[in-house]
Amino acid sequence: MALGGRRCVQMLIRHSQCFRTLPNLSNSLFPSTKTPNGPSFTMHFNEFHVAHDLRPYSFQFKHNFCSMHHDGDIDESSDREESQDEVESVVLSAEGKEKQAAEIGYRVIGPLKKSDRVFKRYRPVFAVVQIGSHQFKVSNDDCIYTEKLKYCNINDKLLLNKVLLLGSKTQTIIGRPLLPDAAVHAVVEEHALDAKVIIFKKKRRKNYRRKNGHRQELTKLRITSIEGIEVLQADIKAPPRKEKKQKPEKTLPHLEIPLKKDGLEAHSPA
Repeated sequence: MALGGRRCVQMLIRHSQCFRTLPNLSNSLFPSTKTPNGPSFTMHFNEFHVAHDLRPYSFQFKHNFCSMHHDGDIDESSDREESQDEVESVVLSAEGKEKQAAEIGYRVIGPLKKSDRVFKRYRPVFAVVQIGSHQFKVSNDDCIYTEKLKYCNINDKLLLNKVLLLGSKTQTIIGRPLLPDAAVHAVVEEHALDAKVIIFKKKRRKNYRRKNGHRQELTKLRITSIEGIEVLQADIKAPPRKEKKQKPEKTLPHLEIPLKKDGLEAHSPA
């Protein structure tokens, strides 16, 4: 009982100190009443307009449970989100698009026309090309799938300028890290989606399960030609022709008589 009484007294003392530190509420709320030691609470309830008069002197206990503060302080995470939104909202110019495409590893030449003959004869040459963060070994008339390339449409002619290596049957050219005089030409055939991948997360004994699906956006490219390496005519060989085999004449084993169109010729058994 003694401890409880002490706690009550301490709480009353603290509250009285809070009211003493406030400005003269009696003069601001009720100018007709004068109380030297603070406001008097013996007045009637209908004269005490709490909702309207005590609003500027109400106590506000703020509990900030998130990174967004209402005190005027700006958080770093909110600054980053706003900067990202501003960058996305800005429309890039033609030079900016070309610069980003060059960083990825390609350049858009223009749309493919009906009169263009981009598909050339097969040559025994291969190249290693870098597109984004992936490397591909390609040759003429090959088809590759890359991550979706921005700023290019279907039937656009592309120039892949990040060539790391060129090779044939007789020679190999290695870049340090790129070959400046080499280029690979390609045509955009399709923008497609990869097969669905399911991402499942679970924490046992926590009632936590999350199941999401993802389909990666892809671009299909058809390689048309490779430039930067010479191919000898000896390396270009025509495909071998199939020679017709002559079937042997059939004979009857018990008579040993060969079968011919003109007639039958009998042989004496050995």
